[in-house]
Amino acid sequence: MSAFKSDFLRTLSERGFIHQISDDAGLDRLFATETVTAYIGFDATAKSLHAGSLIQIMMLHWMQKTGHRPIALMGGGTSMIGDPSFKDEARKLLTPADIEANLVGIKRNFAPYLAFGEGPGDALMINNADWLMGLNYVEFLRDVGRHFSVNRMLAFDSVKTRLDREQSLSFLEFNYMILQAYDFVELYKRTGCRLQMGGSDQWGNIVNGIDLGHRMEDTQLYALTTPLLTSSSGAKMGKTASGAVWLDPEMLSPYDFWQYWRNTEDADVGRFLKLYTTLPMDEVARLAGLGGAEINDAKKVLATEITAMLHGRSAADQAADTARKTFEEGALAEDLPSVDMPRATLESGVGILALFVTAGLAASNGEARRHIQGGAVRVNDKAVSDEKTIIGTSDVTEAGVVKLSLGKKKHILVRPV
Repeated sequence: MSAFKSDFLRTLSERGFIHQISDDAGLDRLFATETVTAYIGFDATAKSLHAGSLIQIMMLHWMQKTGHRPIALMGGGTSMIGDPSFKDEARKLLTPADIEANLVGIKRNFAPYLAFGEGPGDALMINNADWLMGLNYVEFLRDVGRHFSVNRMLAFDSVKTRLDREQSLSFLEFNYMILQAYDFVELYKRTGCRLQMGGSDQWGNIVNGIDLGHRMEDTQLYALTTPLLTSSSGAKMGKTASGAVWLDPEMLSPYDFWQYWRNTEDADVGRFLKLYTTLPMDEVARLAGLGGAEINDAKKVLATEITAMLHGRSAADQAADTARKTFEEGALAEDLPSVDMPRATLESGVGILALFVTAGLAASNGEARRHIQGGAVRVNDKAVSDEKTIIGTSDVTEAGVVKLSLGKKKHILVRPV
């Protein structure tokens, strides 16, 4: 469908969020005439979501901004099992205590994007453990399980992928898609929720919920999925060589978060401005049209806007200023990421290889050695070519730190304590 009438779907369409909709015209008519309640599920597999979840969070943000009611469904119950979709193997089973700790952390991730409350336009945060943990198994099989065709479930891409690779799919995981479908129906009964959104890998699970809604409640539910995003080079969103790009500032500093987006590939700038910022589309078009060296200005705006939404404008501006001082002025920015080191250790002297591993700039001595051989290692902005270099207290600058650099964009301050 090319021209949506509702503000929400028109916004999602022009900003590149939509991959599939189960009924374009029907859902558009619903959003144009009613206040719609919709949800996205988030499993509690870590203490924070990462940047790969931002596309889903932004959809909930736009829902609320266009006058509708979003639900962030916390998978306190389904996290006990784990979603098998497109995974090579079963997830590690989490304990209830693990899940509860993770939920506390994840709830903080949503606060910058959604206004929660009891009003008609306020977002809801609901935990599916509220209904899943108290289910009577025999009753559930009789009332819900009888509506599912195993033949049809085996045909879903997410299941076929595992079976085609001759990898085990446990009965536990097979039940996940039934529970997810039941979540949709339960949310409809409790809140009037009519739409489930998610990544394109969730299409089969969501359609299961639509079918279950027909059979159990004789109601029309809807599905909307986003493209599975990778960078232009094929890198998975939210992951880097050094780990996940966490949304929690205690797990990843606002400066490192800013740097992740500043390092966006040229070809992705326009697409990411649409998806991850709320900048007007004419401004997005202007920034995306910048060429040559000016594309770096667009990347800085991208990084600053995304960081400001999550961590606040002050933290975003500080990150941008730190980067400018470090990269453009060659200054030592005091708010660069840092690592503490016992002063006695530095007084004894630390090998450059071990120091880079300790600082997290290399995973092993061998990797640090390769960086030195490649000319990528600097200490206090001076190139290091000898892998046997010893760093000691004489290398501590007047600012009281040793600045380690890997290439042009990775810097760590070592602080003697």
